[in-house]
Amino acid sequence: MGKVVMHAAHISKMFRLGNVGASTLTEDIRSAYYRLRGKENPFLADAETNDRQGTAQRSDYVWALKDINFEVNQGEILGIVGRNGAGKSTLLKILSRTTAPTKGEIKIRGKVASLLEVGTGFHPDLTGRENIFLNGAILGMRKAEIKANLDAIIDFAGVQRYVDTPVKRYSSGMYIRLAFAVSAHLNPDILIVDEVLAVGDAEFQARCLGKMKDVAGEGRTVIFVSHNMGAVSDLCTRALYLNKGQVVLDGSTESVIRAYVRNNMLSNISTGAGLDDPELRRGNGKVRFTRIETINSEGKTDAEFLPNEKIIFRIEAIKNEPVDTLWATVAFRSGRTREIVTKTPIFTVPHHAIPVGVPFMFDIEIPQFNLNPGVYETYYWLGYESQETAYDVADNLLPPIVVNMPEENSRLYASGYFNLPASFTMR
Repeated sequence: MGKVVMHAAHISKMFRLGNVGASTLTEDIRSAYYRLRGKENPFLADAETNDRQGTAQRSDYVWALKDINFEVNQGEILGIVGRNGAGKSTLLKILSRTTAPTKGEIKIRGKVASLLEVGTGFHPDLTGRENIFLNGAILGMRKAEIKANLDAIIDFAGVQRYVDTPVKRYSSGMYIRLAFAVSAHLNPDILIVDEVLAVGDAEFQARCLGKMKDVAGEGRTVIFVSHNMGAVSDLCTRALYLNKGQVVLDGSTESVIRAYVRNNMLSNISTGAGLDDPELRRGNGKVRFTRIETINSEGKTDAEFLPNEKIIFRIEAIKNEPVDTLWATVAFRSGRTREIVTKTPIFTVPHHAIPVGVPFMFDIEIPQFNLNPGVYETYYWLGYESQETAYDVADNLLPPIVVNMPEENSRLYASGYFNLPASFTMR
């Protein structure tokens, strides 16, 4: 294990809600008194933990971070994951010395270069070349050292034609490419990167990942924040999971991704409006769903599954009018994009012996539900020939299907909707 290059002890960050500087004179005097006496500010005792879902305001203060403790070793690539509002960016600003913690301390060995957002550290009126030298000087580098890396920075960023143009005229993609190239090539001891992969094309993203691996391979340290679990899985040697300003888990990359994906999916689950409200149903109503259950491989009703697990959709319906033909299918939407990602075949339901007004039941079984971990809304359809001749449609009215991250080989499921079956032959 390498030497510790960053030590965070009891890091907390509090923000005041509402107008900045809106405290009363009494509050300011009391806060100054307690600070000079080395005592805890009493106004902080009532501060709430940050919760973006919360609506009731019980305090004028909120903890963006609360008692964060961790260490980072030399040559390590630490991934930090969490939902929006979890405190990731606030933590990086503290690690970068952009802002100070309300409580706790950070000990850092070496130079830190940070890329916290598009254009951080760039002066908009200076050219790309001038900003390279400016950032190098901020890192404490000599002019000769910066010159030695200048061509590599310009080539990596792909801004050869624009390097002598003020950066305020750059596109966001050019901005972020140059900012990352500067941060990564000026040899910092610790490189802090916040969502660099959110901007730029796939080729640039791949080069960024490769460069961060190279930086770590040279004995330097990388701290990387991303919502892209595939990138975190591929790049990081360890990960930290933040939620509501607190550390949920500090451990192996696979265990952290598994916990994050599961908790994030469960928090997104809606029970759905159900099948009781006819106003939310589509179709002509000649046949209607009356009950739908999802059953796992153990025969139990469930909404959570593992990749490739068997799922049975047990469907009860009723004919309100005679129909000639009855087809049924189930489709699945991405919980993120709401696009339909796959569906079952359309099945013909043998219904002629069933009289009008009598409930009947059938199963649609998927032997291996091969969607990758995620949340999938359900779309149930009864009809004939086309969407225009639907008898009944239950679109996202029931709880979604949750595919959990497996405990082993989680890297296999880090991106995409499917793992396609394939074979490999060495020639």
